[in-house]
Amino acid sequence: MAITKLPRNGIADDAINDSKIEDGTVAIAEVSGTITNAKLKDGEIANAKLSNSTFSIRGTSRALGDSFSLNVDVDWQSVKTGNTTMVSGQGYFVDTSSSAINMTLPSSASAGDTIAIKDYAGTFATNNCTILRNSHKIQGVANDSLIKTNRASVVLVYVDSTKGWLYTNEHNVADLEKNLFISATGGTITTSGNFKIHTFTGDGCFVVSQIGAGAGPSIVDYLVIAGGGSGGSNKGGGGGAGGYREAKTGNNGCHTASPTATPTGITLTTQTYPITVGGGGAGGCHPNYNNGSNSVFSTITSAGGGAGGGKTSAVGSGKDGGSGGGGLGGYGANPCGAAGGSGNTPPVSPPQGNNGGTGTPGNTSCDSGGGGGSAVAVGPNGNPGAGAGAPGGAGATSGIGGSNVQRAAGGGGAVRRGDGQPTGRSSGTGGSGGGGNGGGGPNPCAAGTAGSANTGSGGGGGGPGSGGAAGGGGKGLVIIRYKFQ
Repeated sequence: MAITKLPRNGIADDAINDSKIEDGTVAIAEVSGTITNAKLKDGEIANAKLSNSTFSIRGTSRALGDSFSLNVDVDWQSVKTGNTTMVSGQGYFVDTSSSAINMTLPSSASAGDTIAIKDYAGTFATNNCTILRNSHKIQGVANDSLIKTNRASVVLVYVDSTKGWLYTNEHNVADLEKNLFISATGGTITTSGNFKIHTFTGDGCFVVSQIGAGAGPSIVDYLVIAGGGSGGSNKGGGGGAGGYREAKTGNNGCHTASPTATPTGITLTTQTYPITVGGGGAGGCHPNYNNGSNSVFSTITSAGGGAGGGKTSAVGSGKDGGSGGGGLGGYGANPCGAAGGSGNTPPVSPPQGNNGGTGTPGNTSCDSGGGGGSAVAVGPNGNPGAGAGAPGGAGATSGIGGSNVQRAAGGGGAVRRGDGQPTGRSSGTGGSGGGGNGGGGPNPCAAGTAGSANTGSGGGGGGPGSGGAAGGGGKGLVIIRYKFQ
């Protein structure tokens, strides 16, 4: 007969032991109902016999029966004397007696995660403790934090992706925001003193991984020059310079800047800025003369330079653009000479360029195309008594790249020397700063020369002969300058 219940005195103490029961013979299914705590003798069931022998607290696995201390905020760790990647729920005594230490926040975080830091040796003022954000924001800003006061204590709690880690307790601390500077890549990078310079001679990307904080400003100076316009052909006008836009804020050194430079720079954020560097307008024989292409950085767009006027119609005016192209020299259908194109088109403030010059009337002793406008000068008009073609406007000078360079000049106008006219007539010279020379002169078929590459200067006008091709405009340029230390 099966025994359904054992009385308290039915089995002598210690009569049933491990040797009397085979391993694994008592299963839960053989127990009807539950065994209450009152039926168990203290210590009789080992932790190993339970289905869960461990539990987790603050990301750490603990065995049943472990003895440990639990702080209500964080679990304090042993003293750290070197760079450490921190874990949520832990506190860190940081000893910077020997050197500065970087404490890196966790790579992932959830709302309520908590971390604490304490200056162990009272040396944070001598050897600072830097809290590296590890892709998260701190106090809502994408910057690391710097603790630089002795005996400082801080507690950080993660909130969300908008604010990231916030300081909920700060004891004996000053400004916690690290005095960081801009960090970026892209283009050709050079330095000039405490300033970093990114030069783009072609399209690319300016990638900002960190912005400035405190005394490390996040505002950059810039120079954005568009491609220059080509000259016009057949006694054509000089090409206008590409639009010239520059900022000098005072934060980024005492370099020379154009008189038209704005004092307002670009305030960066951590992102990628596509850079467009405009090409120069293609030149050539009639009717191949063209405006330059735009250059772009952030909110700044510089317009391509206007082409010089060519013998395409009875008008032959220079084209509008960043700076205007010079007008065509006079000829039978247009004996008065054509007007130059308008600069600063479309209009911006400060202006990005100037108008081109007017061509001379036809059938004079020296009829020529007008000079191309430049960043800082109107293109000269053709002068029939000068014995030479109209020169291009002089370019602007800037030291944003580390040394003073003149750029964005206008192209020179072409000149005609007809039968019976005096010899020695010379074509218009390109403006200083890269403008192309005009054609014509002693050789009626002489072509205009191209504007210099990466100056955004205009090309020279082509001579009156059938071979007098217009010179192409020079490619543009983008330069970005900022303080990096």
